[in-house]
Amino acid sequence: MADGSLAGAGSLAGKVSPEEWGARVDLAALYRLVALFGWDDMIYTHISARVPGPEHHFLINPYGLFFEEITASSLIKVDLEGQVRQETSSFINPAGFTIHSAVHAAREDAQFVMHLHTDQGVAVAAQKEGLLPLSQHALIIRPSLAYHDYEGIALNHEERDRLVADLGDKAVMLLRNHGTLAVGKTAGDCWTAMFYLERACKQQVMALSAGRENVLLASQASQDAVRGQVRGGMGGALAWPGCLRRLDRRSPGYDA
Repeated sequence: MADGSLAGAGSLAGKVSPEEWGARVDLAALYRLVALFGWDDMIYTHISARVPGPEHHFLINPYGLFFEEITASSLIKVDLEGQVRQETSSFINPAGFTIHSAVHAAREDAQFVMHLHTDQGVAVAAQKEGLLPLSQHALIIRPSLAYHDYEGIALNHEERDRLVADLGDKAVMLLRNHGTLAVGKTAGDCWTAMFYLERACKQQVMALSAGRENVLLASQASQDAVRGQVRGGMGGALAWPGCLRRLDRRSPGYDA
């Protein structure tokens, strides 16, 4: 089992508050799930979690680790100015800080924020029409979907206001020509939202292989029906324990 030493430190279990440790374990699990599903991009992209408490600190990955290597103890605690707030020899990716600090500062409900560069997510983010109502997965996620235009690698802090304005109160976003974004009050909510968005993007890429003129869009009536059916959420709390059991079988050690 991993011990967190990949980031230059031993286990933090018992050395941080129980609330912070719980956030660390859930966030490490999200990193491992992304790797398990093949959604990672080497050491790039990020997932972050708000540390419970009044300080507005959040956790993010140490720059240089693969997602399959992330543990609860290896995650780095930073503040909204990007200053590291723990003893560590590791550092963070400035682009990751730009996106995640913006969302955490603007959305109290965004306890977890996930940003990916998957092939299918980027493919749909680069399509003029965005996510089409082609599948049940798409119909479920479209009412919660926002869009943000590409402005270059996310190093300009001035972009943060525009990004959060475009996100509004939505749970997921297509970053044009760039990738996908999901937020959630819990790790399970964040994961489930991203799962539906990524699955819908993959299905769209596959369907459009037949050509735009040969695909069947769902009727407006069915779109309206699904919108009403998913007002209560997508079942993140129900699916999350199973996700953790899968990690225990296939990628143990995330909780170290």
